Formats: sequence, C-alpha cells, structure tokens
Amino acid sequence: MRTALLLARHGETVWHAENRYAGLTDVALTERGRAQAEALGRWAAAHAVDAVWTSTLSRATATAEPACRALGLAARREPALRECDFGVVEGRTLAEFAVTDPRRAEAFLADPVGHPFPEAEDPRTAAARGAAALRRIAAAHEGGRVLVVAHNTLLRLALCRLLSLPVEHYRRLFPRLRNAAVSEIRLEGPTVSLMSLNVPCEP
Repeated sequence: MRTALLLARHGETVWHAENRYAGLTDVALTERGRAQAEALGRWAAAHAVDAVWTSTLSRATATAEPACRALGLAARREPALRECDFGVVEGRTLAEFAVTDPRRAEAFLADPVGHPFPEAEDPRTAAARGAAALRRIAAAHEGGRVLVVAHNTLLRLALCRLLSLPVEHYRRLFPRLRNAAVSEIRLEGPTVSLMSLNVPCEP
C-alpha cells in the first residue's frame, strides 16, 4: 500500500536568516518563519493530511502548530527527526569557520561525509536514523498522507539514503530545502519515489 510523506523544513530562524548552522540548539522562529508556518498550515488544510509528525526541536514543532490547528490533529514528536549535531560549527557560518580552519572547511566542501565538521555527528549515522524514522512513520500510517516537519540537513541525508543516492553528494543533489516548502515522497514496500521537491505553500 502506498504512503505519502510530505516533508517540510521548519520556518526561518534567526540563525538561518544569517546562514548560521543550527543543529541541536533550540533556536526560535523569526517573524518571517512564523508567517511561513501559517502558510504551511493553510496548505495542509487544503491537501488531505491524515497525521502530523515533527522533530522534538521547537522550531519544528512551532512550524507544525498552524497545520495541527487547521487539521484538528496533535503532532507526534520523533526524537530521531532532530537535526544533525554540527559540532564546532554550531552557531557559526561556514565563512567564519573557514577563517579559523581553512583546511577543514575546504575538506568539508570537497566531501562533507568523509570530512564532517570537527566533533559533529557522522552524516552516515544521521542519514540512517532519519531514513529509519521516516520508514517507521510511513509504516504507522500505511496508505495515508503524513506531514513531517524536520530539518534541512537531516532530511537531505535521509532522502539520499531512501532514494539510494550517494550520501556524500547530498549537498550537490539537494542544495537546499526551502523553509516550510513541501517535498513529497511515496513509499510502497521497499520502494521510495520522489514526487516533488521544494513546492512552495503559497505563490
């Protein structure tokens, strides 16, 4: 039976507006991020969503809140959907990191999986936990349509794993998931299909 997962990155936060890495730090939405969440809520109300799951981080739960309100559903929180831990780069931009450690910054850009940031979570581990979480959610709502609100890097890594794409190329294959835009995958047994990517909730 085919299950649709509607994947959305959370709305904009202060750190993301400045292009700073936000992993496990609980960063609040900006005013624009809250408006993006409201747009996602209106989209969900018009697109037959059966359930809502989120990361445990507040920027994801706050983004899902308008959708839950519109649908009359309670979000279910999944710790395995949390963002990657970015180690020493947490709260910094890549440019700032490159100033202090240009060799490691260059190695990361060449191969972000083989050369992750110092003290960061192994991207392969993050890809496995994200993909496994999405498969568990799909299995819990077989034949349904589920909104999943999570994070940019975690979702890109999980997409590579689910679609049998090389994880080391996640930054090139999926350069960016837009805030509160929707990407749809469909799972039918072991088969996963990408149906859409970065579809905005409003024109």
